[in-house]
Amino acid sequence: MYFLTPVFNGGLWNAVSGALEIKGRAFALFLKSQRQWKAKPLEEDVIDKFQSALNTSGYHPDFILPHGSYLLNCGSPNPETLEKSRACLLDEVQRCQRLGLNRYNFHPGSTCGEIPVDECLDLIGESINTVLNETSQVTIVVENMSCQGNTVGGKFEELKGIIDRVKDKSRIGVCLDTCHAFAAGYDLSTEDGYKKMTDEFDKLVGFHYLKGVHLNDSKGKVGCHLDRHENIGKGFIGLDGFRRLMNDKRFDGIPMILETPPG
Repeated sequence: MYFLTPVFNGGLWNAVSGALEIKGRAFALFLKSQRQWKAKPLEEDVIDKFQSALNTSGYHPDFILPHGSYLLNCGSPNPETLEKSRACLLDEVQRCQRLGLNRYNFHPGSTCGEIPVDECLDLIGESINTVLNETSQVTIVVENMSCQGNTVGGKFEELKGIIDRVKDKSRIGVCLDTCHAFAAGYDLSTEDGYKKMTDEFDKLVGFHYLKGVHLNDSKGKVGCHLDRHENIGKGFIGLDGFRRLMNDKRFDGIPMILETPPG
């Protein structure tokens, strides 16, 4: 298993030094401001500094999991939001490509309470297919959600639905967020609940699609649908839930990202 680092921002190359400082063996970063649609293009000196830092550190791209903008809704029923989301998705995947990174993680989207889930999944699938057609080398990694509001992807069936709609199966994957799964109703705090969750994930999605894990405890109880992360062992999942995951060989070789401050 892999040591963890939080998501860093600021100069992209600082993510590498930050990960080294805490002796992390995997790390995440934002590629630009996560709360703005547009950002200035990547400059060559930024790319050079980032790649130089990677070469010096020895980090392999397989253990770097960039996180997408929080503004994205690639399943939006609003044409303007959908257009902006698709443009932003393309821009961020292209940034990964230029930086030499091979995966990109994002939240799939929301029906906004205006369209059926299947129609939303269709739009997300179309968004991913369009971006994959215009890029190379980067795998798009869809994160499971907490079933909060009208978001999709909280149920493993919905993640499967997105994967089924993607034409190039070699460039699609899933990031499993433990807090989101717990809040969505998968009780990984118990041995039986953990087994049920992983069995269902394997049956509906498949561990061969697992490309990342966000390790977060939950401030809310199982099935609360609240996306509220807590430090490991201080939430309702508890230490035993994470011990089970960390000793599960199916998660070997997967980058694991801690999204809460240590402590």
